[in-house]
Amino acid sequence: MDQFKALWIDKLADEKPTATFKEISLDDLSEGDVVVKLSHSTVNYKDGLCLAGNPGVLRKTPMVPGIDVIGEVVSSQSPDFKNGDQVIMNGFGVGEVHTGAFAQYARLKSKWLIKRPEGLSAAHAAAIGTAGYTAMLCVMALEDYGITPDKGPIAITGASGGVGSVALSILSKLGYETIAFTGRMQEETFLKQLGASEVRDRASLSEKGRPFAKEQWAGAVDVAGSHTLANLLAATKYGGAVAACGLAQGADLQTTVMPFILRGVALLGVDSVQASLQKRQKAYDRLLTDLDMNRLEALSTTIKLEDVPEYAKAILEGKVRGRLIVDIEG
Repeated sequence: MDQFKALWIDKLADEKPTATFKEISLDDLSEGDVVVKLSHSTVNYKDGLCLAGNPGVLRKTPMVPGIDVIGEVVSSQSPDFKNGDQVIMNGFGVGEVHTGAFAQYARLKSKWLIKRPEGLSAAHAAAIGTAGYTAMLCVMALEDYGITPDKGPIAITGASGGVGSVALSILSKLGYETIAFTGRMQEETFLKQLGASEVRDRASLSEKGRPFAKEQWAGAVDVAGSHTLANLLAATKYGGAVAACGLAQGADLQTTVMPFILRGVALLGVDSVQASLQKRQKAYDRLLTDLDMNRLEALSTTIKLEDVPEYAKAILEGKVRGRLIVDIEG
């Protein structure tokens, strides 16, 4: 553990951050009371933004990026964890302000960790990652609001991506009719294999639309924001709800109060970064029962740590289908 490999983002004054692989030590990592030897991580959209130097994500340098930790405790000063415990960590600013997961070791705060549920392999935990866990939070938010399968279809934006593909798989297994929106219509067969009842081009949502539209869906999971979210709200059925968790198209939201006051539509904000450990544990427990692991494998691709920069760029360009598993030990 004296020296180990990590993806290291450095930044000189007035220069763009650069990511390179280098040998580092525990002394280079942020403070924490638990050291984890990583077996796996993932590449998420946020990781792509971080490696691109987005200041809203990369808020401190130097930095080891990577927001998903899956591995084994090898040193602990916390009474809650002991050597050999298998753990998962998503969010809490790791990979943004606290050194993260694209390394062989991570030093973390014990209050951020949950134990990997029995029955969930490390590879499956990585395939789920922040994106899959966020997808489950979105489904739970819709359920908590009372959006059941008999209310009508659920629209899913970014259906070929990480959150969208997992949300699609979960919702279809739970018996919901689903409408998958994607910018890659060549993925229609793949999306229908995941359970999509219908596949539509995202272009039908991505342009500025009317503040009110014909009712089409009872609920939605949105990763895009901007015009896409406004159009989703405008076409949501009376008493429906939209779970919003991303801003792939933009952080703006140009809409009116009409869907809210004339149809009672709800906009449900879903945050995965600071969610409580209780909510996280519930989400992972639900994933064990509500996500078909065979489908999860079908929508996942395994890469090596050395491949992360290439795939981080590709995910921002919309060229990645489903989930990316990073095999740290591979």
